[in-house]
Amino acid sequence: MARIAAVRPNTLSEDTQAILKAGEAFMGFMPNDALVMAHLPGMLPAFLKLVEAIYGSGTLDPGFKRLIGMIASSAAGCSYCEAHTAFAAHRTEVDEDKIAAIWDYETSPLFDDAERCALRVAQRAALVPNAVEDHHFEALADHFTEAQQTEIVAVIALFGFLNRWNSTLQTELEALPAALREKLSQASDHEEIR
Repeated sequence: MARIAAVRPNTLSEDTQAILKAGEAFMGFMPNDALVMAHLPGMLPAFLKLVEAIYGSGTLDPGFKRLIGMIASSAAGCSYCEAHTAFAAHRTEVDEDKIAAIWDYETSPLFDDAERCALRVAQRAALVPNAVEDHHFEALADHFTEAQQTEIVAVIALFGFLNRWNSTLQTELEALPAALREKLSQASDHEEIR
């Protein structure tokens, strides 16, 4: 059960409702975490700008960014964000087999060496304490420019915030990402896909 109730959108200002609608268009559903953020009026516009800066710019594939967020969220133990990123990866046309195989990224032929390096950094960065070491970045530099490495870390950091937010608040998962999570869990032998 959610620890803080979501705000009803019709009780909010038109500007805040417009921000929520932009979030809904981006996600494909109205995200409950944004409805909780609406309790703090300045938070939603600031958060939307951060999300737009991370996802709306750069050169990395949008689906790959979702997989980075997914492995970071899963490693951090945030099932809400793990389900959201899986759903977003699916919406950006990442193959469901690849999404379901996220924990097999080290050995699965569905992932290339560049993806493995980035996912390894994401998984290790999500741990507390952070387990990224210099050699991880040396390997990352073999595949990605410094600007792309910055993009990777930006996605990880965004989900560092979201993982803490949603795990602490026990944000209720919406129907669409919950349905995909169920489908993926049936397709996977790994308990990490919740």
